[in-house]
Amino acid sequence: MPGKGVHGRVFWPAAGIVLAFVVVTVASPAAVESAVGGVSSWIVGTFGWYYTLLVSAFVVFAVWLGVGRFGGIRLGDDGDEPEFSRWSWFAMLFAAGMGIGLVFWGVAEPLNHFAGIPNRASGIAAADEVGAQGALVQTFLHWGLHPWAIYVVVGLAIAYAVHRGKRPVSIRWALEPLLGRRVNGWIGDAVDVVAVVGTLFGVATSLGLGVAQIAAGLDFIGVVRDPGNLTKVVLIGAITLIAITSVVTGVKRGIKWLSNANMGLAAALLVFVLVTGPTLFILREFIQSSGLYVQNFVRMSFNTTAYQGAEGQEWQGYWTAFYWGWWMSWAPFVGVFIARISRGRTVREFVAGVLLVPTLLSFFWFSVFGGAGLFRQLFGGGDLVGADATGASTVDTNGALFGLLGSLPGGAVVVGFAIVLVVLFFVTSSDSGSLVVDMLASGGNVEPPTWSRVFWGAAEGVVAIALLFAGGLGALQGVSIAIALPFSAVMIAMCVAIHRQFTREHASALRAERRLQHTEPARTPAAEGSPESTGDQAVAPRP
Repeated sequence: MPGKGVHGRVFWPAAGIVLAFVVVTVASPAAVESAVGGVSSWIVGTFGWYYTLLVSAFVVFAVWLGVGRFGGIRLGDDGDEPEFSRWSWFAMLFAAGMGIGLVFWGVAEPLNHFAGIPNRASGIAAADEVGAQGALVQTFLHWGLHPWAIYVVVGLAIAYAVHRGKRPVSIRWALEPLLGRRVNGWIGDAVDVVAVVGTLFGVATSLGLGVAQIAAGLDFIGVVRDPGNLTKVVLIGAITLIAITSVVTGVKRGIKWLSNANMGLAAALLVFVLVTGPTLFILREFIQSSGLYVQNFVRMSFNTTAYQGAEGQEWQGYWTAFYWGWWMSWAPFVGVFIARISRGRTVREFVAGVLLVPTLLSFFWFSVFGGAGLFRQLFGGGDLVGADATGASTVDTNGALFGLLGSLPGGAVVVGFAIVLVVLFFVTSSDSGSLVVDMLASGGNVEPPTWSRVFWGAAEGVVAIALLFAGGLGALQGVSIAIALPFSAVMIAMCVAIHRQFTREHASALRAERRLQHTEPARTPAAEGSPESTGDQAVAPRP
């Protein structure tokens, strides 16, 4: 029955906020678009520096946890073994954490930076070879250590509380070292409501991007001509239905199988573009861009485009501030999901696995797809960047991937393969997000009721539809920026809670070790069976 098996003080307020947003958006999409744009512009102008500083601090904090004295702490009982193989673990965290975004932006983002969209406040001065190199390194910043450090903070805090502290799967319990018993009160409820709403809107943003790309792919191969919002609504409905079917089966079946299938198909597409594209250029570019990322890491991490005025603020809202907001709005979802699948791993293994491996994979992905797109623009057909009536550069962001694939051997067949991959990533993001939202709204129940899984899966699709009608990509970006602001405060509290809890455990382990040393009986000659105690001749010990 409705209400059974859910945490009412979280479920109903969160559902009410989501449904109210949908109703208002359907009733007046133009007003919502204007409001979202105004709020996001204000946040970028007022708190853009704060997002930049905070996310860079998360990188430092995550690395410190991984290499420091807390690295040996196990996320579970001391004898616990990892629940999933390393391959399945990587596949699930990568597919849930970034998969659909990588497919959408793989070709498009470097081309946008190269073309100077929305302007050249990034410092990429011209659409030339130097600009192409800068475009790829700028993309690396947005998809490298910073987003995964955000996931480390949230995922580690929750994983420790759930697997070591035996708490329910919920954001609030990660703050127990700070809040104490108040996690069961209205403060804990408010934290989980913010997490539920933020997760749902963050996933809906990705779903909106994904369906726009699917529609562009269908247009490219001639299945649908000039797809409008009606086509996108039908696509969202169909794919959401598949996602609901998957989430009902749970993590160990549907979600695990889909994640492994995603990784296999993504790897196949990656290898295809690498082999049929400018292979040597891509490999050289990967090494070169990775080195430039390391060299310029600090400078780029703290770049707020402060001297570019209004253009700098517009650029931040279009790119870096949007990304930091998007990752933070995704953090409850990805953090809970990664925590759920990480029982038995040490802190050091968790940090290394979540921070380093996906970062390197993301760099290689963008080197292959973004590098191939830039190579084609510079030395090939030069048709991936166009111009509008005023002469300003344009990029078909939704269709950039298909424009690249269509120029490679296989043409339409490869594009069709890519559309299937986008659909699967779409489904994986939706079903993983639905499961996480449902766990949060059910008080941390790892097997929440089926009816509520269906409800939240459908809600993600409905919100994605509403955001498309309220301004498309601009509304999706604006909502992500806005949602991140309240949750950023929760993440700061998580960092403090992690440090406090790990310090206590480390101190407790040292005290136990000292007690063991003091109580261990002294090894005397008599105790060792020496000649003095037995009267026998001493024998040299065996090696």
